[in-house]
Amino acid sequence: MNPLNDLLTAAVADGSLLDSAKNNIQSLLSGTTSQIAPKAVEELVNAGAWEELNDRFFKTLAFGTGGLRGRTFGRVVTEAEQGKGGPNGRPEHPCVGTATMNFYNLSRAVRGLIAYAKQFAGPSRKPVLVFAHDTRHFSRDFAEFCAKTCSELGCDAYLFEGPRATPQLSFAVRELRADGGVVLTASHNPAHDNGFKAYFNDGAQIVDPHATAIINEVNAITSERYEAVPESERGTITLLGAEMDALYITRLKTLLLQPSLLEGRATKIVFTNLHGTGGHINVPMLRGLGFDVLTVPEQDIQDGRFPTVESPNPENGPALQMGIDLAEKSGAEIVIGTDPDADRMGVAVRDTAGKMVLLTGNQIGSLMAWYRLKTCFELGWLTNANRSRAVLVKTYVTTELQHAIADGFGVGIVDTLTGFKYIAGKLRKYEDAIPADKKGDYRSLTESQTRALRLEYSRFFVFGGEESYGYLGSDAIRDKDANGATLMFAEVAAYAKSIGKTLTELMDDVYTEYGYYLEIGKSLVMEGADGAAKIAALAQSYAEKPPTEVDGSAVLRIRDFAKQDLFDQEGDLLPKEKMLFVDLEDGRSFAVRPSGTEPKIKFYLFGKHAPGGDLPANKSAVKTGLANLWNWIEGDAANR
Repeated sequence: MNPLNDLLTAAVADGSLLDSAKNNIQSLLSGTTSQIAPKAVEELVNAGAWEELNDRFFKTLAFGTGGLRGRTFGRVVTEAEQGKGGPNGRPEHPCVGTATMNFYNLSRAVRGLIAYAKQFAGPSRKPVLVFAHDTRHFSRDFAEFCAKTCSELGCDAYLFEGPRATPQLSFAVRELRADGGVVLTASHNPAHDNGFKAYFNDGAQIVDPHATAIINEVNAITSERYEAVPESERGTITLLGAEMDALYITRLKTLLLQPSLLEGRATKIVFTNLHGTGGHINVPMLRGLGFDVLTVPEQDIQDGRFPTVESPNPENGPALQMGIDLAEKSGAEIVIGTDPDADRMGVAVRDTAGKMVLLTGNQIGSLMAWYRLKTCFELGWLTNANRSRAVLVKTYVTTELQHAIADGFGVGIVDTLTGFKYIAGKLRKYEDAIPADKKGDYRSLTESQTRALRLEYSRFFVFGGEESYGYLGSDAIRDKDANGATLMFAEVAAYAKSIGKTLTELMDDVYTEYGYYLEIGKSLVMEGADGAAKIAALAQSYAEKPPTEVDGSAVLRIRDFAKQDLFDQEGDLLPKEKMLFVDLEDGRSFAVRPSGTEPKIKFYLFGKHAPGGDLPANKSAVKTGLANLWNWIEGDAANR
């Protein structure tokens, strides 16, 4: 007899426990080496905490747009998990579950990645993997565990000595010619989350066919138990520190197009890393370049609780409020904030009245895209003869203003699916298009050398970005980079200052020339097993019953990225994704997409007004149009 199984079976029978949860509980208990897991499950079962068990076990973690993500401690923390407690108020042990981030899932994930890396390396050498982590709960423990597992299974591991930014992992994978890498992070998610973000040998997040192959390897592993290779066959673990930081900073500095703008004009910046990794690189780098940098002392502290903010996400205005308050006291011109793993950057700037205002991710990206294109032509890097080789890359849900800017400069633009790994995929394509006998060891070349090769044989990536505050200005890194974005935006600020304009005036100049574009992002949050089912059902309803009229405007076109064969501007077939675009006859549009990393369904609203006329009036009309559109969408979603 098995009393626990009897209780689980009875709970499934009376509808308290999902059948999938029961199966996953049994799978974990049969495959775990942990003494904590059975005690935690037994506690929850005896307490009748079926909702908590459903949330922890309703699924197994799978790769989304950001790898694996899940809670590291539950809404209910068991006594077994709490143990003696850990640093920063966390439990001693991570959350037991198949849908949560813990050593059981981590072991399966890293061993699946190792197995795939060994296939690529072949029998003649040891695979090499790089591990980094941010400041979240359990991040260091997870990273050290991954490196140890890597070594014990016959691979060489590089492990950063302390918290580092996600883009620095991407850079290190390329610099070390590694077979792959992992960052232990959940980016800007709530404090209770952590994740396993996997990278391939080009320094980009893993995409198909590799992603499917790796998850198949992971799924084939049903136990934490593994046998280490003999001592003589084990790999090494090498710590990475100041030397790799210096190489990364040297590459970042090549992003400056006009270093002379920084001479004699010390722009005052307030920087906050929101308790994460961004200050490690950004603060010394900016100060070394002559910027007057203040930091928010309370937020300099690397703390996985993110105690001074409700959300450590620079997309959310309140996250930058302490930085804004310091800017008001100190007279700083801009505020820059990065998320915990420093791949996203948000800013606040002074308007013409001297008031600090937040810029959206679309505005930040558009300013940088415009400035970098303009400057590339002024420097003679781009000309009428080679402009067709230059390209901006953005996601479909990023502002169409960047299309107008690209068209205005006569350069190309390519849309990708959501997720920076797809932008990185384009960079891989452009690098691969250069003849092998011309590029040699591409990664050892300077920025000017790679630019010359891309302009002659391929496409020169000028800038890439997404509405969710992710930006990239160099193909030497293959993920969004808040450290590089901080530097690029600081240069735009220095440029505005050099011509006697505020950044809001510069933004209005762009709107005046190219038209006014406004985007609004909205979400409906639905957590847990029940929430996941509701999100799936709502997303499916749009595919099965798309609207024919929205807020009084006829639907002009439906693009269902899950069902239709859709191609990008370069003729490449897009992978299928659960995203649906609705374009209206009056010029407005919206997209709906379940998040790949958070328990929410996302809505993206787009409005625009052609150049000409009164800009304030145009802004007001577009804003009203999008407010009405969201009211309609919200009401429609409630009825679906």
